[in-house]
Amino acid sequence: MDGVIVDTEPLHRKAYFKTFNQLGIDVSEELYTSFTGASTKKVCETLIEKFSLYQTFEEIAEIKRAHFKDYFYNDEEFDLIPGVRNLITHYYENGITLILASSATMTTINMVFEKFELEKYFSGKISGADLKESKPHPEIFLKAAGMANEPIENCMVIEDSTNGILAAHRGNIFCAAYKSLHTHNQDYSLANIIVSDYSELEVGKISKFF
Repeated sequence: MDGVIVDTEPLHRKAYFKTFNQLGIDVSEELYTSFTGASTKKVCETLIEKFSLYQTFEEIAEIKRAHFKDYFYNDEEFDLIPGVRNLITHYYENGITLILASSATMTTINMVFEKFELEKYFSGKISGADLKESKPHPEIFLKAAGMANEPIENCMVIEDSTNGILAAHRGNIFCAAYKSLHTHNQDYSLANIIVSDYSELEVGKISKFF
C-alpha cells in the first residue's frame, strides 16, 4: 500500500518532527534518516536513550500517533498516488481480483480505505503486522494468492521496495516494480517489469506476460 497506493512517509515525517518539538529535542536529519524502516517502538526507545527522556515509549508513540492521525485527515497535500485510482477501477471493471497485502497495520490500512473509498474494489486485505514473517519473506504474498483463490502463476504483485520485490521473487510471483519520483535507493533488479506510470499495467499491456 505505502508507496504504491499512497505515500504516507511525508505525514510520518511531519508527525515525528512535531513530536520532537513537543518533547523539546533536536533531532538531526542524519538521526531521523537512520530511523527508516524501524518500528515506532524502536524509534521511541532510541529517543529515550539518546535524549534521556522520562516518558515511556508508549507515551511518545501516542503523541506521534495523534499527530499522524491529524495530518492524515487534514493535510491537503495527502492524496492517492497519481494514476492508481484509475488502475484500481480498471482492474475491478475487468474482473481482476484485488488483494491488499501491506506491512502497515490493519488500522492504517482501514484508515486509507475509508478516506479514499477503496473498500468495494478489494476482495481482501492482509496486514503484515499480523503475520509471523515480514518482507522479504514471501508469506504475505502467498497468503494473498490463497485469499484470491488463484495459483501463483496467475498473480501479479505491484511493489515499490527492495524487500517487497524480493518477497515476490522468493514466492515465484510475477512482480511489477513501480518507480516513482519519490522512490530512492531501491533495487528493482529482481522485478519482472519496471514501470513509472500505472497506465503501463493495464490489462491489455500486461496480458502478454500471462
